[in-house]
Amino acid sequence: MRTEQKAPDQPGSDDRAARLAVTVFPVLVLLAGAAGLLTPGAFAGWTESVPYLLGVVMFCMGLTMTPLDFKGVARRPWAVGIGLAAHYVIMPGLGWLIAHALGLPPQLAAGVILVGCAPSGTASNVVTFLARGDVALSVSVATVSTVLAPLVTPPLTLLLAGAYLPVDAGSMMADILKTVLLPVVGGLLVRLFAGRFVDRVLGVMPWLSSLAVASIVCAVVAGSADAIKGAALSVLVAVVLHNGLGLALGYGAGKVTGLGRPASRAMAFEVGMQNSGLAASLATAHFSPLAALPAAVFSVWHNVSGALVAAWMSHSARRDQGEAAGTRPATATAPVRRRRGGLRPGIDRPSRRGLGREADRTATPE
Repeated sequence: MRTEQKAPDQPGSDDRAARLAVTVFPVLVLLAGAAGLLTPGAFAGWTESVPYLLGVVMFCMGLTMTPLDFKGVARRPWAVGIGLAAHYVIMPGLGWLIAHALGLPPQLAAGVILVGCAPSGTASNVVTFLARGDVALSVSVATVSTVLAPLVTPPLTLLLAGAYLPVDAGSMMADILKTVLLPVVGGLLVRLFAGRFVDRVLGVMPWLSSLAVASIVCAVVAGSADAIKGAALSVLVAVVLHNGLGLALGYGAGKVTGLGRPASRAMAFEVGMQNSGLAASLATAHFSPLAALPAAVFSVWHNVSGALVAAWMSHSARRDQGEAAGTRPATATAPVRRRRGGLRPGIDRPSRRGLGREADRTATPE
């Protein structure tokens, strides 16, 4: 039986907070990139700090996690499995095809492929919320794809990018464990054992993480400022194609497998949006700052495109609901049960006041 989770009735305050997040974050990252490009000498030596900055982002992400994130996986393993398979098949494959079709030089080709092999970007949770999609599914896929990244990202990168540059999959796996999995687990444990204290500071976490991601982009751009000027157009084309096709094919994967519209919206963002901070860190450590350029551009672009696509999907969802009810689309919201919490870092998650209720809803027959 095909199942579909109903789109959320979103309270206005949570909606405004999420929109602010996806508006401010790309602007902040764009300004950081411009600073690195225009005054690269001012950020000399920042490249070495990229793994530590990523660790801050992932620790903040762990602080926002609760057991409910993992319960969602157990409730709908089939849907989560489809999301993971689509993510780790579509985006790596697209990265290889685009790099090959555009004839990118080895460093940039490896960087584009590495972006595709990264886990889901948790900014996808925010835009799924804005798109009136299946937020519980989005959180579950983003969480599991991050946990599996040490086992999946290195061999995929070796398979697809090994023809362009040497890839040390073992060393890459160790780096992902140190900079992603351990900080996430550490943050989760702190949340479990010091929940009251964490609740008081959760509001600061998204902005702390945003500054860390912006610093990563600044360091990456400054490290290859001269090469960027000649490669900027080709990288932008590659990133726009990669992200756009990922969003479209992700939505199509949800529809083809019968997950329904809200879940398909979530699938679009879980496939098309990547953890570009991780990709930038790995590219810098294992390839070069130039190879990290696609990840830096992706970090800006996928938030802009995600917000635009989410707005269009939200409008379509309200229109469809209005037509089904025989009335004009309404924006009024029903009372909802709220939970305390904050944005997942790096604009990586809308307020759990808006998301928590979704984790408690079960899928209903379509």
